[in-house]
Amino acid sequence: MKEKELIYQLFHKNKGRYGYRRIALEMKKQGYMINHKTVLKLMNQCGLKCMVRKKKYRSYKGQTGKTTPNILQRDFVTTAPNQKWVTDISESSLPWNPQIFISYYGFV
Repeated sequence: MKEKELIYQLFHKNKGRYGYRRIALEMKKQGYMINHKTVLKLMNQCGLKCMVRKKKYRSYKGQTGKTTPNILQRDFVTTAPNQKWVTDISESSLPWNPQIFISYYGFV
C-alpha cells in the first residue's frame, strides 16, 4: 500500500502532468525498485490518468514547405466565365481526426 500512496502523492504534486513513466523514474530516484508496468497498473487502480499535452501547431513556409507562384497577382477581372479558378487549402483538426486538409474552390 506504500507504493500507491507515493504514486498518488507524486501525481498530485506534479498537478496530474506526470504519467506512469515519469512517476516510475521519480520512485527509482527515491530508492524504490518498481517496474513502470507496475506503476501503470497501480495508477489504473487508483483512477489516475495524466493530462495529454496539446500538440503545438507548426506550419513552415520556405525551405521546408512548398509555395506555388502567384500567377494572378490579385488580378481577378475576367472577360468570360471559367477563365480563372482560385483555391485555398486550410489545415484543421477534429477530435476523431488529428489532421485534416480542407480545400476551397472559387470561380471567377
